[in-house]
Amino acid sequence: MAIVRTLSHKNNNHTAATHHVITGHQQPGVKFDKVASRDDWPSYAAGLNYLRPRPDGLPAGIALPYYLNDGRLHWPGQYAGFLGPKHDPWQLNADPNAKGFQVENIRPIAGLDADQLSNRQALLNSINRQQLRLAESAEAMKLADQQKRAFTLLTSSPVAQAFELDREPAAVRNKYGRHMFGQSLLLARRLLQAGVTVVQANMGKVQNWDSHSDIFDRLKNHLLPPLDNAVAALYDDLAESGLLNDVMVVVVGEFGRTPKLGFQDKNAKIGRDHWASCFSGLFFGGGVRGGQLIGRSDAIAAYPSTAPYSPDDLGATVYHALGIPPDAEVRDRLNRPVPLCQGTAIAPLFSGG
Repeated sequence: MAIVRTLSHKNNNHTAATHHVITGHQQPGVKFDKVASRDDWPSYAAGLNYLRPRPDGLPAGIALPYYLNDGRLHWPGQYAGFLGPKHDPWQLNADPNAKGFQVENIRPIAGLDADQLSNRQALLNSINRQQLRLAESAEAMKLADQQKRAFTLLTSSPVAQAFELDREPAAVRNKYGRHMFGQSLLLARRLLQAGVTVVQANMGKVQNWDSHSDIFDRLKNHLLPPLDNAVAALYDDLAESGLLNDVMVVVVGEFGRTPKLGFQDKNAKIGRDHWASCFSGLFFGGGVRGGQLIGRSDAIAAYPSTAPYSPDDLGATVYHALGIPPDAEVRDRLNRPVPLCQGTAIAPLFSGG
């Protein structure tokens, strides 16, 4: 494993920082708590799907276990943004550790065989072709794409079976941990084995790591043990299965925490606030050279004392691992050519220098 210790940017707002980290771009028109829109930059899975669409109809990416939102505050950067709904990754919204976990509508109903399913798809295609006026709208095209993906999932047993965590031996499930973090990473591994290229596994719902108060107890007893457990199990699993050279794993948040402890209010337990100026990310697999600490901070971990790496560079690193040139050209909503990413891949991760 390698740790980059000088990730850095300038936005301490959750939504804007999240968009920056999971797209490699600053959010257009960025402001405090600006919600998701089709002006956003595409997620990594969406960028990949735009430039290298899959011929088999399977989604290029799946995000799990939950969509990042807090009421009406929808975190930006999770979908395809200006590339359009056709390239949206598939979004799960269920806890893989929940009793009776299943993903609805990825299996044919009982008694419906493949030929009957194909007949139904042919009928649906005929109806769609007759709705020419409706089909000109973006939302209608999105619906048609979703229908196509649904039929693909229904007839692709490896992907459908990937969600059946009960197929895993109990010992493997226990190794990952019988909690949302552990079963999410186990499901991510199964989806990768089934052919999905990008999996974004959110470690919980929004702001569960936001330790403005009671930070020591939250980290020591509630957050870090299941994360350590799950990431270690994923590493071992990828290494033992021979997938480690082909899969790059990135463990990172949208920013770090202030170098100084403080109190949110007079009744709160001690904690740390948002701090984007200097934070760390963990990387392994996919050609990453392990055993490295890349970059150094100042004496109190407030600012980088060596070259900082921005989320743009993180994005370039992800695209590099996917075999996509970071400066590859895409088209915005006005059909203008724009580079997919303006960062530079974090070279020491792969060179060891």
